[in-house]
Amino acid sequence: MRVALWPEGTSSEHADEIDRFFAGTLKNPLEVLLAVDEAGKTAGFAELSIRNYAEECETDRVAYLEGWYVEATWRRRGVGKALVTAAEAWARAQGCTEFASDALLDNKISEAAHLALGFEETEQIRCFKKNL
Repeated sequence: MRVALWPEGTSSEHADEIDRFFAGTLKNPLEVLLAVDEAGKTAGFAELSIRNYAEECETDRVAYLEGWYVEATWRRRGVGKALVTAAEAWARAQGCTEFASDALLDNKISEAAHLALGFEETEQIRCFKKNL
């Protein structure tokens, strides 16, 4: 599922990050939530962190939805909402009062899902990098 969400990473890179998460050597995400069906198969996940800054947030401890994915067969059935609801509960338990996320500008499905779950769009940005 991570490859489907972040195809720029290889399967082995994602597997390495998962191994490091379970070993406790990965700084982010801080928490991973899984949605599992009645047969025990994973239907979706949410990866969470706490950032000291997020656009338009007022606090320096913002829960952040780093990754959010639901398998196609489980979409529009409440799985994504359940993951976000659980993520919000986790954030509150960490003392956070704000919850933020992002999506690529052309990802209209993610935009609609975020808006449907009560997120409000704060701003749109274009990012740049330069190798030194």
